[in-house]
Amino acid sequence: MKPTPILETERLILRELCHEDTEDMMRLHSHPVVQRYTGEGVITTPEGIINKIAEKQADYRKYGYGRWATILKEGDGFVGWAGLAYLPEFDEIDVGYRFLPEFWGRGLATEATRGILSYAFNELKLKRIVAIAMKENKASIRVMEKAGMQFEKYAPYFPEGEDLAWYVMKNEILGI
Repeated sequence: MKPTPILETERLILRELCHEDTEDMMRLHSHPVVQRYTGEGVITTPEGIINKIAEKQADYRKYGYGRWATILKEGDGFVGWAGLAYLPEFDEIDVGYRFLPEFWGRGLATEATRGILSYAFNELKLKRIVAIAMKENKASIRVMEKAGMQFEKYAPYFPEGEDLAWYVMKNEILGI
């Protein structure tokens, strides 16, 4: 049984990842073009995907949010995932997205990100959300900008790592 939707946008449903998503997640995480700008390698084993889904499910339990399966309303197709992740090493909450290439260029990542930011600020009452991308990942940076996020800095994720583009949005509604 698929989990209850967390949020909906005009064209998308975002819900918790579940075991039934294993095959779709394998297509996503084993795709070298999808993984190109993620800083992660491809995952090629069912065990690797099962562990990835379990990792996301642990985030739901621990933080009350996470990376969610992103499904087209029309046709019920798995697009990829999008959502929030707590980054303990920075004490920041990150918005991120990873979609299958056949869904690129349709504005779905921007739509999902806008919906997630609205949910994060209005429902979860979060104060600040970051997004991080490799400088070469122009498409992802464009999504951040179109979603209303502001450039904050270039800084590495890992010590001695390459500089990445960091974007931010603060919850101005709460006066923070």
